[in-house]
Amino acid sequence: MPKSLLQINEKRNQKISNNKVLTTLKKGYWRFLKIRGHPNEIALGLALGLFVGMTPSMGFHTAIAVFLAALLKWNKISAAVGVWITNPLTAPVIYGVNYFIGAKLIGLEKVYLLSEAHGFTKIYKIMLKAPEIFWALTIGGIVLGLPLAVAGYYFSYSVVQKYQDDIKEKLVKSKEKLAQKKEMRIRKKQKKDADAIKIKITDKK
Repeated sequence: MPKSLLQINEKRNQKISNNKVLTTLKKGYWRFLKIRGHPNEIALGLALGLFVGMTPSMGFHTAIAVFLAALLKWNKISAAVGVWITNPLTAPVIYGVNYFIGAKLIGLEKVYLLSEAHGFTKIYKIMLKAPEIFWALTIGGIVLGLPLAVAGYYFSYSVVQKYQDDIKEKLVKSKEKLAQKKEMRIRKKQKKDADAIKIKITDKK
């Protein structure tokens, strides 16, 4: 196959792949908006999930976030959603940044190249060998997790509140239309009955 055709096919496959990712993200976004609950509780749950997701407890993120959300009476579903900020694809990057920040803050002299440890299993093995890495990841996760959780709270609160307000507004308008239609039917019936009475009176005369 000519090189130009290969490049065209590669671009086409890349475009299809990007479209699939965007479609998945859009679906996830709309499903998040449809979570039932008060916007504040949903936003708090997501913020909690984001914060827990930044800690070096991958594999237990969901359980920890859902437990804490239940304890605090925040939304458990949004908490479970939030932890997925750290997943098998993003973990090497997030943990690498967390480690770099944490290592700088605690003055860690020996630097481990977490960016070269692809996958949670390898990172976990490194953490077992060097406990100081765990503390670097934890401190880095807290430093990044707090502002991320705050930003996540305000963003999710605003979008969920707007979505729920729009739904309520649509319901109100729908009820108003139904009420108007019902009133029109009643008026038509009343007019029809009045016309029928007039016809009877005219016939008697």
